[in-house]
Amino acid sequence: MNNSKRSMLNRKTSFFLASAVWLATIPALYAQRGRAQAEVPITDPVIQQIVGEANNNSQLEDLAFELLDVVGPRLVGTPQMTRANDWALEKFKSWGLSAEKQQFGEWHGWERGISHIDMVHPRVKTLAGTQLAWSPSTNGKAIEGEVVTMPQWKDSLDFRKWLPSVKGKYVMISQPQLTGRPDYNWKEYGTPESITRMNAQRDSLTSIWNANVSKTGFSANSLPSILEDAGAVGILTSYWSYEFGANKIFGARSKSVPSLDISLEDYGILHRLAEKGHKPRIQVETSSKSLGVVPSFNTIAEIKGTEFPDEYVILSAHLDSWEGGSGATDNGTGTITMMEVARVLKKILPNPKRTILIGLWGSEEQGLNGSRAFVIDNPEIVEKTQAVFNLDNGTGRVVNIDGSGFVHSYDYIGRWLSAVPNNITKEIKTSFPGTPGGGGSDHASFVAAGIPAFMLSSLSWGYFSITWHTNLDTYDKLVFDDLRSNVILTATMAYKASEEPELVNRERRVMPEGRNGQPNAWPAIRQPRRTGVGY
Repeated sequence: MNNSKRSMLNRKTSFFLASAVWLATIPALYAQRGRAQAEVPITDPVIQQIVGEANNNSQLEDLAFELLDVVGPRLVGTPQMTRANDWALEKFKSWGLSAEKQQFGEWHGWERGISHIDMVHPRVKTLAGTQLAWSPSTNGKAIEGEVVTMPQWKDSLDFRKWLPSVKGKYVMISQPQLTGRPDYNWKEYGTPESITRMNAQRDSLTSIWNANVSKTGFSANSLPSILEDAGAVGILTSYWSYEFGANKIFGARSKSVPSLDISLEDYGILHRLAEKGHKPRIQVETSSKSLGVVPSFNTIAEIKGTEFPDEYVILSAHLDSWEGGSGATDNGTGTITMMEVARVLKKILPNPKRTILIGLWGSEEQGLNGSRAFVIDNPEIVEKTQAVFNLDNGTGRVVNIDGSGFVHSYDYIGRWLSAVPNNITKEIKTSFPGTPGGGGSDHASFVAAGIPAFMLSSLSWGYFSITWHTNLDTYDKLVFDDLRSNVILTATMAYKASEEPELVNRERRVMPEGRNGQPNAWPAIRQPRRTGVGY
């Protein structure tokens, strides 16, 4: 038996033994849970103080107001992102934490200005819409033009023949929606016959639309640059999120003319008017500015450890956001929760055994760039990190924790969770050893380096359709009772992780087999994007 096979066998044996131990504990745990529906008294004085501080002196509402209403959305490369870094830095320092900004790259600087999108023919109507991120500007001038749709083409040659006709016009490049009602609304009120008919029509229109785009010889993402090169004065899109009033807002793919996302119904009005020969015209005025190249930062704070100062527990959340709303649930909630945890721990546990780091990452939305850079740039910290706790999917209370593929995660996660008040943990489901995250959020950057890092996954509250990257991701969607629960959970787990007598076992699971019959690979450390060039 060669060494590689022996190593694999040993890992498999360890994995199955750990699984057997964990499975054997399940009946007892469920029996204990069944007996403990009433709240169990908290005996640890530190946890008692954490609960009291989080519930009776919460700063969450103030933090949310300052970050979401005053600073606003935090797109990488914008002045708001710079203000957010500086705001967090000063807030940490006001609580007595040492903190700094760490530059990890640079990005194309852009500042959103005032914008107006108005239909001026065949009637006057102010349209609901927004410039996409980093969109070129009209430089404060009102540019009027006809709105045209994309016709049905025979092939790419037919598309090329049509291209000159877009000169001086605004071109609609998104599929118009057959209905603006979410599926759940149809299910509640529609007849089975009308639902079946609507779904069939929608599927047919989508197939026709995708086939037509394919005939151009370009991808949908390439069309904006092709159209602006042909003389179009603007690109109109509508990326509906399958929820009343919600559109997803991402980045512009045009380089010289504005790209604008229009709400579903206003986009529908323009499309119907154009298709029926009324030749709608709109007037667009934007005053956004290109700011050249600007630095990108992580904001890092710490509560210094006493017994093991060079070992770390990391509280993780990304500070940046897209720009459709104010970035409330993605990831304002994660940011203010981890900041509140830091405040509470600094007050209650000013001298933890291990150093507690708070990482507010930049440019997560463009590929986990801030956390990936931190992992690569700070190997001496990463290699001695006890655990990473990450929050990044909405305002809800945490209900799922996955072991991220670490064989013994059931052991130490179980210990830490057992210290949390049971009214907080009663809804939490765990999965061990779980699967290593490949790139959905910042914990994946640490998992790739073999560090136990865990996503504290929240109850949905309609996250993916209502607020995730949409124009509705705003302050009013926050649920502060759930966020206070998450503060208590995270602060308690961070406290217990910091007090462990030694670093936890980092053994990785044997990965499941892939299609080739061989085990899948553990996620690899990936280089961050340190520049916005080419994005």
